[in-house]
Amino acid sequence: MKKQNVSDAVIRRLPRYYRYLHDLHRKGIVRISSSSLGEKMGITASQIRQDLSCFGEFGQQGYGYNVEELRAEIGHILGVDRQHRVIVVGAGNLGRALINNFRFHDSGFLLEAAFDVSPNLIGTEVGGVPVLNMTELERFIPEHRPDVAVLTVPQAVAQSTANRLIDLGVRGFWNFTNVELTSTVENVRFEDVHFADSLLTLSYRITAR
Repeated sequence: MKKQNVSDAVIRRLPRYYRYLHDLHRKGIVRISSSSLGEKMGITASQIRQDLSCFGEFGQQGYGYNVEELRAEIGHILGVDRQHRVIVVGAGNLGRALINNFRFHDSGFLLEAAFDVSPNLIGTEVGGVPVLNMTELERFIPEHRPDVAVLTVPQAVAQSTANRLIDLGVRGFWNFTNVELTSTVENVRFEDVHFADSLLTLSYRITAR
């Protein structure tokens, strides 16, 4: 049973657990201890046990974790098995790169369509995904009810585009616009991706070494 008030730090470690367990499962590893998993991930065994205890009881002392079962449990917690519907809003260079290279399906997302304002893109397909006119949003969203919008629009229209999508019922945003989006609407969630932050973190690490 999932406990309430799980910290953001724990939530952000869950995808790492899932990724490592997925790799172990692909390699045919059946069982692993919290100590061995921690060594691979650079996390203490006690931290792993504490994180997992937020969601129930996993593994047995002296016996470790069944890799396939723990991977499936964490995947369920993350919603990988729910097949969330997703759209890409902004089919420019970044939007097309995500469509072509990111495996949405492996993360439990069904990519249904992309939207743009460019006449050169509207009516085409990117990686088998149709690119529709932005004017189609008002028809498409009520009909298909996407759970998430991937935002790759220009900064100048980022907030207004988000507001438009929120008014239509979208509640989840994977935001690549480098703008901190906000909303007063209940249950709207933004996951902001800032490439510069990651690069500057690397800059600090190579400068301070």
